[in-house]
Amino acid sequence: MKKILLAVFLFTGIFTNAQSTQNQFSLNFLIPSAEYELAVSDNTSVDLMLGLGFGYHDADYLEEAEFGIFPQFGAQYRYYYNFKKRAEKGKKVSENSANYIALAGLLGSGDAIIGDMEIDLTGFIGPTWGLQRIYNSNFKLNLNLGAGLGFNDLGDTYFSPLIDIQLGFKLGKE
Repeated sequence: MKKILLAVFLFTGIFTNAQSTQNQFSLNFLIPSAEYELAVSDNTSVDLMLGLGFGYHDADYLEEAEFGIFPQFGAQYRYYYNFKKRAEKGKKVSENSANYIALAGLLGSGDAIIGDMEIDLTGFIGPTWGLQRIYNSNFKLNLNLGAGLGFNDLGDTYFSPLIDIQLGFKLGKE
């Protein structure tokens, strides 16, 4: 019985280590931000981001479309769903290199650093799908697509798409 329990423990440990989320810190440079991903369980994490965000608004009541780059805070609760499939194909799964679904929230505030869009507060909450890859050079690619509820300080709520592309580098060791 002890040998069976030991075998199950080792077998589970091997697959858990190959398929577990990991804590990691990264810096993104496409639209500058710092990001920390905290492992919650084998397949889930909380991702926190502080940096800049891009906003675009076009409506009938505007003479022309507005855009702006603003300070932004974001948080996501991610569920990585394809660690096992990637590992079976011999693909990298360490450093959270997998696909995920998430619940995302973003808050942007302040004067536009670049652009003509004027807001005091804007936000987004909704589901997203994403993929994250960390390459051997620590180069990071994260694509995040979703749709949800957008809102602003004027009391407006609206349907809002989310398109988030991050290019950067994971800092620190695995």
